Amino acid sequence: MEQNYIQEHNYMKAKKRVKAIKGFYVHLIVYVLVNIFLSGIIVFGLMQSGYGFYDAITNFGVYSTWLFWGIGMFFHFMGVFGFNSLGLSKDWEEKKIKELLDKEDQQKSKF
Repeated sequence: MEQNYIQEHNYMKAKKRVKAIKGFYVHLIVYVLVNIFLSGIIVFGLMQSGYGFYDAITNFGVYSTWLFWGIGMFFHFMGVFGFNSLGLSKDWEEKKIKELLDKEDQQKSKF
């Protein structure tokens, strides 16, 4: 009975995690597609207003949505994957310490 509960609980946690990851990727796809569309419209509008292509493409308005929505995307990423996905977990610290100690031992053994 207890084993079934644990399995069911683990299944529900995994299902919730997969849903969160899928939600992030859908958000990422929408982010890219909508921003490409908006950037194209802004560049086209600026060029119709008399801006040259270079002036239109370097206008902050073209990139502002990318930037501000990108900040939201970063926080969504952190909410789904956490800091561990950036390679800063406890395991990473332990591996790095071991790597540095091994490197130091190798240098000592050369001399």
